[in-house]
Amino acid sequence: MEISDENLKLEEKKGDYWLLKTEPAEWSWDDQTANGGVSNWDVVKNKQAQKYMKSMKLGDLCFFYHSGAKSRRVVEVVREWYDEGEAVDVKAVGEMRAAVGLAEMKKELKGVEFALFRQPRLSVLPVEKGVWERVCRMGGGYEDDD
Repeated sequence: MEISDENLKLEEKKGDYWLLKTEPAEWSWDDQTANGGVSNWDVVKNKQAQKYMKSMKLGDLCFFYHSGAKSRRVVEVVREWYDEGEAVDVKAVGEMRAAVGLAEMKKELKGVEFALFRQPRLSVLPVEKGVWERVCRMGGGYEDDD
């Protein structure tokens, strides 16, 4: 089935895109979806990652990324950086319709500048709009993207 931009609602998004990376043992999707799906994204000590978090705005979308896992999920920033918690709050949006692994991303995005390929250990990374769109297409969009 052909997935169109219209079906994915990619062009309507006006904010920025991010990747939030965690290990399932540290923070799983089940943890994220508990309590109405809203949680604070904290315990980020790397100064570069904190700088990216401070740049996040309400409504920005983020890939919720687990190393080694093929599934990709999406969360939305619902509270911008706050100093008292050194965090942003994010809300679960949905899971991609098809699994997209790192190997598939590297193949599809060969030659494309993607921070995940350059800085794989950083837990918060910006995602360029074109990369976001291509990964979303690879995954067939995500739940609740209508």
